[in-house]
Amino acid sequence: MAADWVIEINKEGKRSEDETSTRVECQWKKRSIYKLPACVTDLNKNAYRPQVVSFGPYHHGEEHLMPMEEHKKRALVNFLKRTKMPLQIIFDNLTKVVQDLKDSYDVLSDVWQSDTERFLRLMVLDGCFMLEVLYYYAKMNFKDLGYSDEKIDSFRYDPSDPIFCAKRMLHVMNYIRRDMLLLENQLPMQVLIELVAGICPEKENAQDFVNKLTCCWFTKSTGPDTGECLHVLDIFRKGVRRVPLSHTDGQREHATHVHDDSVHHDSHIIVSAMEIQEAGIRFKVCKNEGVPEISFKDGVLHLPLLCVDDTTESVFLNLIAFERLHVGAGNEVTSYFYFMNGIINSVEDVVLLQSHGVIHNALKSHKAVIELFKLLGKDIMFEPNKTICSVLQGINEYRNKPWVQYREKFAHAYHLSTQWNPWAYISIIFAILLFTLTLVQTAYTISPYYHPNK
Repeated sequence: MAADWVIEINKEGKRSEDETSTRVECQWKKRSIYKLPACVTDLNKNAYRPQVVSFGPYHHGEEHLMPMEEHKKRALVNFLKRTKMPLQIIFDNLTKVVQDLKDSYDVLSDVWQSDTERFLRLMVLDGCFMLEVLYYYAKMNFKDLGYSDEKIDSFRYDPSDPIFCAKRMLHVMNYIRRDMLLLENQLPMQVLIELVAGICPEKENAQDFVNKLTCCWFTKSTGPDTGECLHVLDIFRKGVRRVPLSHTDGQREHATHVHDDSVHHDSHIIVSAMEIQEAGIRFKVCKNEGVPEISFKDGVLHLPLLCVDDTTESVFLNLIAFERLHVGAGNEVTSYFYFMNGIINSVEDVVLLQSHGVIHNALKSHKAVIELFKLLGKDIMFEPNKTICSVLQGINEYRNKPWVQYREKFAHAYHLSTQWNPWAYISIIFAILLFTLTLVQTAYTISPYYHPNK
């Protein structure tokens, strides 16, 4: 048995040097849409599963999603009529890159691998429906997107349409938006680019046009220049993080690599929002929303605005999963929630951040916000980016200043006194006494310098 195993391993070693191995490694690099392992989905299975519509093969055919398939067909017909794009040409163009499309999926069953025509039908049907949804929401912003009046007028659905009408938009579209940001529910960007190539405004790059449509749908603006993206979730992630592309993906840096050995431990210490305030540090909302806008300077901690609602958990769990699984994705979103999970430990922390406009809470209670951040911060490895490390180090160096420590002790004691704690008054007295003795000691120490004769 041992000899057989040795022979098998030796064969594997030889295979690793041939073209087959090279092709497999090339396929690994093309993967961008992942089937999530149980260790990830166990946090909250429903957060990763679509509720009303499937995009792509992973959830196609699930019973609760089947009602939307008829609407997809109607959207496809309207899309072809409006764009005047021959379906056969679309098929022919996608056939040229079909292997790349298949390789975009981490796990693809034999049914989809072997039946190329069925796979392409799925890409076209789901891709057209996704674009129709994006068009529908963005049609109020067509001037910004470079649309002509003729194309605006051509985008019309019946006022009683069960999906594309104003009344249904308030209900159904919110579920579709949520499903469109699930990692397992993505379409390769090549599909959307091919479909939109013949209809985007003149002198407009197809990728940029898809990016604008997506940002308009999710952020109510045309968004920043996100460059090349892998799928809609990737567009959203780059739009949320709002960092220059030169910071680029893949720059994962451990805290121990960012700082020298003498100070790197300071980048691991996170205290609560209340403790940060007690040290005299002020909170201020960033002008531009975005995860990586966290910064600390001159006693002011700048944080991005975060609107917390029923979709926040699902959206950010999928973003964190993408950063965890996709090599080169970066970790801005993960680092942000690591930081926020550290400073939110109590209802008082939530109230404080909400009073400064850092958090807009649309959930039932403040405790629900705490539970949300605990869930999002669960099982996250300490691997913050350079920005977060710099902020943590700056906060802790600021808090270690003697006068800041005295202030923090006094503020903490005062906070306790507001809760009618008798021991708090004693703490305040001792804090004042300690501060006074420190001043007296300092005065006696420097006095001989100014009065040497005495």
